[in-house]
Amino acid sequence: MMTDPVSDMLTRIRNAGRARHASIQCPASKLKLGLAKVLVEEGYLDSVSEETGDDGHPALRIELRYNRDGDMIIDGIKRVSRPSCRIYVAADEIPKVRNGLGTAVLSTPKGVVSDSTARTENVGGELMCEVW
Repeated sequence: MMTDPVSDMLTRIRNAGRARHASIQCPASKLKLGLAKVLVEEGYLDSVSEETGDDGHPALRIELRYNRDGDMIIDGIKRVSRPSCRIYVAADEIPKVRNGLGTAVLSTPKGVVSDSTARTENVGGELMCEVW
């Protein structure tokens, strides 16, 4: 039984990048799809699509993004809020990741958004992960 599916997805992305895989497949959910779409919008991933997995269940196909040297665009990805310790922030308390060079992803009442979008729309929420 998996207790933290979002953490599992982030770990799959991290491990696939280290192994230089072109894409990964993971079980689908609305939250994970929203998180992946934010990472695509911010330029960390190439694309995300929904498909049927090998077992017949819905799955996400995530295409990873690499630079010219073959290194993954994502240097680091870290889960912040966990099922055992949820971290919520107000709109004026959203942290800057790596002094603005990274991105924080939040789950807000307006959906899953990046830190810059949350600041613009003046909404807070659960601080899901940080990417740099």
